[in-house]
Amino acid sequence: MIRAHKFLLRPTVRQRQALGEMLRDHCSLCNGALQERRDAYRHASKTSITYGHQSAQLKEIRAFDPERQGRWSFSSQQATLRRLDKAFQAFFRRVKAGEKPGYPRFRGVNWFDTVEFPKDGDGCRWDSTPHDPVTRVRLRGVGHVRVHQHRPVKGRVKTVSVGREGKHWYVILACDNVAAEPLPATGAVTGIDMGVTYFLTTSQGAHVENPRNGKRNADALAEAQRALKAFPRRKREDRSAKHRRAVEKVAGLHRKVRRQRLDHAHKAALALVRDYDQIAHERLNIAGMVRTPLPKPAPETPGAFLPNGAASKAGLNRSILDAGWGVFLGILAQKAESAARVLTPVDPRNTSRTCPKCGHVDGENRDGEKFQCTACGHRDHADRVGA
Repeated sequence: MIRAHKFLLRPTVRQRQALGEMLRDHCSLCNGALQERRDAYRHASKTSITYGHQSAQLKEIRAFDPERQGRWSFSSQQATLRRLDKAFQAFFRRVKAGEKPGYPRFRGVNWFDTVEFPKDGDGCRWDSTPHDPVTRVRLRGVGHVRVHQHRPVKGRVKTVSVGREGKHWYVILACDNVAAEPLPATGAVTGIDMGVTYFLTTSQGAHVENPRNGKRNADALAEAQRALKAFPRRKREDRSAKHRRAVEKVAGLHRKVRRQRLDHAHKAALALVRDYDQIAHERLNIAGMVRTPLPKPAPETPGAFLPNGAASKAGLNRSILDAGWGVFLGILAQKAESAARVLTPVDPRNTSRTCPKCGHVDGENRDGEKFQCTACGHRDHADRVGA
């Protein structure tokens, strides 16, 4: 199996400055490569430049600018160019599929937060020796940075990534050959139904409360955003210290909600994996569920539109996104694989309209959270019926 470990870095003041310069120079390289692709397509008879062309120019770029580009790892710069190439491949794939293309954009320094090292030992070295109580990671151009390693690393370290989140720096280790750790068999089987009133409901009737982390922090976030909006728009170098603190406060609240959502998803998934050998869940199309309803033109009045329920649908969309179903299902799949549990996705169509007693399918069986079969009269909670 492949697993990722994320640890907090403890850089010194000089190392923190060097890490920021590393992100800045890799961002500059990515933007320069993007500009070259744009210019070649526009002015050179729609010529396409590939990753191979740009990777071959790295030696000349490093020799021309040794202070900014020559000091960093060659492999990490190749990984940055490869990320840009993948973005273009995804763009052309969406164009062919008729989806919204999303052309790759230039990245500002604050929007470029990760540098990847494709191989441990090439420009970086994960140094975790048993006899040394202090763990370090060696990065070319930065030095040996202390790592707050809160758990052992299992498997073989394959790639190393360094990322920034606000004022904190993290190292992410992607490891392969990680052995599974099967849990003792319980002989229990369950199905789960995702919802917004309750986060999930099992087929045994147990409910897991929805923490609604985004809603609980909405007032504080709105206040912080209003304070940030009060500042006039200025260039980054002209911003005041108060403006920077306002930006950091908004970003910190977003990180808080994300971490609360992750924490709840991990705990709920672990509880299911420990209690059940087989788990079935809905195969949800979350992107389609939160899609904005199409406008309804009024046939009798040109330029006017009929009510389409967009306001109420927007509230439901916020609740679905706040619940974080996609994050939870991904974590559940990872924990089930590690514990040797069986996870089965099921087509969700008519699951909450089908009577578990007689099998009768009818849209009138469900009325909100209540379920009553129109054929046999069976009554139950609608979420439990779906589970």
